[in-house]
Amino acid sequence: MLRVGLTGGIGSGKSAVSSRLAARGAVVIDSDVLAREVVARGTDGLAEVVAAFGPGVLTADGELDRPALGKIVFGDETARRKLEAIIHPRVRARAAEIEAGAAADAIVVHDIPLLVETGQADGFDLVLVVDVPVEVQVQRLTAQRGMPDEEAKRRIASQASRDDRLAVATVVVDNSGSLEDLDRRLDQVWEQLAGHGPDTKR
Repeated sequence: MLRVGLTGGIGSGKSAVSSRLAARGAVVIDSDVLAREVVARGTDGLAEVVAAFGPGVLTADGELDRPALGKIVFGDETARRKLEAIIHPRVRARAAEIEAGAAADAIVVHDIPLLVETGQADGFDLVLVVDVPVEVQVQRLTAQRGMPDEEAKRRIASQASRDDRLAVATVVVDNSGSLEDLDRRLDQVWEQLAGHGPDTKR
């Protein structure tokens, strides 16, 4: 089994890379999906979130009210760390369960937006970083998500820097071009992963 950590900044196109790796045969474990799963209605994760932040973080039908919770934790590092202490261990445990069910020779890709921020880079056989210049991130967030320019820059600044991500990269995927460019690069990367080939930062 080859365990790959996949990360990239907001607007880098990491989801496009993740879906293309899955199409090539990777077992993709998406930490964002798991983060929603572990605080779904009826879970002990949601019960702990409510105990920590109050019933105001629930919708009328008992689901997690993400915007309400976001208002509490955004800009409050203590609150954010409290939330992370509830969610992150559960996400990692669930990811380990899924990985354990994969074939012995599988390429397992852990899609983790905050891989660098949470210090997980050393936990994988290699780290694949989806990289674009900051100005491309801003352009995509404003054009594709309708985000105001200042909010886009604030979201980018709240994550690890581009240099910090590149510092932990075993393989870098430049995604500043077209989807055809991306597919060509991923053909190279997949060949390397399938052969457990030499490290490269090309």
